[in-house]
Amino acid sequence: MKCRIGMRIPPKIGAEGIGRTAKWAAEAGLDFLDVPQLTPEIKQACDRAGIAIGSVDVAAAKLLSRNEAVRRDAVESVKRQMDGISALGGSVLFMCLVPEDPALPRKEGFDIWKETFPELVRHAERTGTYIAIEGWPGPAPHYPTLGCTPEMWRAMFDAVPSRHFGLNYDPSHLVRLGIDYLRALTEFGERIVHCHGKDTEILHDDLYEFGALPATFGAKYGFSEGSWRYTIPGQGDVEWSKIAVRLDRIGYKGAISIELEDHRYWGSLEAERQGIVKAAEHLFRYFR
Repeated sequence: MKCRIGMRIPPKIGAEGIGRTAKWAAEAGLDFLDVPQLTPEIKQACDRAGIAIGSVDVAAAKLLSRNEAVRRDAVESVKRQMDGISALGGSVLFMCLVPEDPALPRKEGFDIWKETFPELVRHAERTGTYIAIEGWPGPAPHYPTLGCTPEMWRAMFDAVPSRHFGLNYDPSHLVRLGIDYLRALTEFGERIVHCHGKDTEILHDDLYEFGALPATFGAKYGFSEGSWRYTIPGQGDVEWSKIAVRLDRIGYKGAISIELEDHRYWGSLEAERQGIVKAAEHLFRYFR
């Protein structure tokens, strides 16, 4: 099947500047960049390199504040960002719904979300933009992120049926949570707006030691909590060939964005570039 392959920008690669980053990404055969913000400078650099804009990060914490005035200001700020992103040709807003207070219970956070997001989604409809929520469960010990399980996706999509509110499908988070990532793709495929190319390896010896809890004395690896570690595609437990079949079945032709969170390809410019290239090579097998 045919999908666009791109990347979120890792720190060492990003430190080269947007011009060099976009040029290197294009030379590596990538189609787009996910960016932390969309400015005329970033758009021009990507245009010069012949590379498209994928998703644009938008902060969500204040949208989920207990303080109504804070939420109201945050909604207006995000609406202005939508206007600017749309004007520069962007369309996908990437949000991780971690509340301002990480100890906020998810049920209370969901009630706040139901008050805040319908207005944002209506503005997304008017501007031709799409909100893609990330399934990272959030930081320990509270794991407060909204929208990281099928239970909550159903409730969210029932409350906001618009297709302008959807998922960033990232199987790595589902694997670490013990959720069937293929069943989730089948059930919620029509709400997928964006995809991340990231994997997870379950470390079975460590699973015996820690169970599903974070390691008491620290994880052995970066991008891990003990019994699992994030990896580049092809070095974890995700079967990308099966994901490709299901995405093809639902007619998805959008983006697969490499999110580099793998301790083996981290810490230097050379390591990050190697990780991106290896990840792309694996994804190209199924999506080009």
